[in-house]
Amino acid sequence: MKSLQVLFVALLLCSSLAVKAAENGSGDPRYTIQNPPAYAMLGDLLIARPLLVVATVIGAGAFVVSLPFTALGGGVGDAGQALVVDPAKAAFVRCLGCIGEGFEQRE
Repeated sequence: MKSLQVLFVALLLCSSLAVKAAENGSGDPRYTIQNPPAYAMLGDLLIARPLLVVATVIGAGAFVVSLPFTALGGGVGDAGQALVVDPAKAAFVRCLGCIGEGFEQRE
């Protein structure tokens, strides 16, 4: 029982360290983590993310339809990036309520 209590206290201490590390960001001083307000997160969750998922699916369909033409013109990579990858990144990679990928690069 005593070892279980020690383990529990150790886990609590480690969890507070993880929260502190998350507050500091990636550890790279060139980046800061965005801290969006709750209403931005809620709007993103209820409105933007579903629309971005739909845009990804429609973009994938448009990419497949346009593939013969973009292949002839040599723009398959650009078309795939614009129609599929960018909406998918915005829908699934960026943090909730963030603009961009959630990290801003300082110069």
